[in-house]
Amino acid sequence: MLSLLFMAKKRKRTLEETVALIQQGNTNLQNELINSYKPFIAKTVSAVCKRYIHESDDEFSIGLIAFNEAIQKYSPEKGNSLLSFAEVLVKRRVIDYIRKQTKNQNLSLYIGSDSEEEDTPRTSIEDDLSIEDFKKKNEEELRKEEIFQFQQVLKDFGLTFQDLVEHSPKHADARKNAMFIAKTLVEDEELKELLLEKKRLPIKNLEKKVQVSRKTIERNRKYIIAISIILLGDYIYLKDYIKGVLET
Repeated sequence: MLSLLFMAKKRKRTLEETVALIQQGNTNLQNELINSYKPFIAKTVSAVCKRYIHESDDEFSIGLIAFNEAIQKYSPEKGNSLLSFAEVLVKRRVIDYIRKQTKNQNLSLYIGSDSEEEDTPRTSIEDDLSIEDFKKKNEEELRKEEIFQFQQVLKDFGLTFQDLVEHSPKHADARKNAMFIAKTLVEDEELKELLLEKKRLPIKNLEKKVQVSRKTIERNRKYIIAISIILLGDYIYLKDYIKGVLET
């Protein structure tokens, strides 16, 4: 009977609750969680490598380490799920590993070749271009993945990309102003918690923190929410966009 009650409690525990227990030092749960998500890790790594990945492959080991890193670093306050966060992190770590291996292999070939051969400079240049091409393709893949994850989080707030297109401020100054409002929000614990809990902009509370009219906040509500989500999440490329606007 006790075992049945234990199993019932175990089934009710969410993934995020399990991670919280692991972060508190429960190594048994950590090993169980990692083992149960090995298929997820293999699938994610395979998507990067464009081939089936076995557990004996070095790339799988990198993915395993990255998944464990995601468990330790995950925070629900960032607005995305553990698996969304882990997927992005695993892909980044595997891409970094492949890129490093490619550079090392090309360096070894270059050092081991006859420096007097006429085609050596050409081969070196071709290798550099190959690495750069690889980098661009995989960064594009990460960028697409990041946008997809962002779209999923937007849904939780009842927003879509089309909403952002239709409701984004038209002028650069207005966009910058909205971004500063979002920055103020995410840096305030109370406002941040209200946003994540209620899934809507705490306009009344926010109005007290910024020198902007309520009408302006309401008009840019959807845009401010979207920027806040980006600032709270693990969005490298989208944050670059925000940084570019704020610095102009």
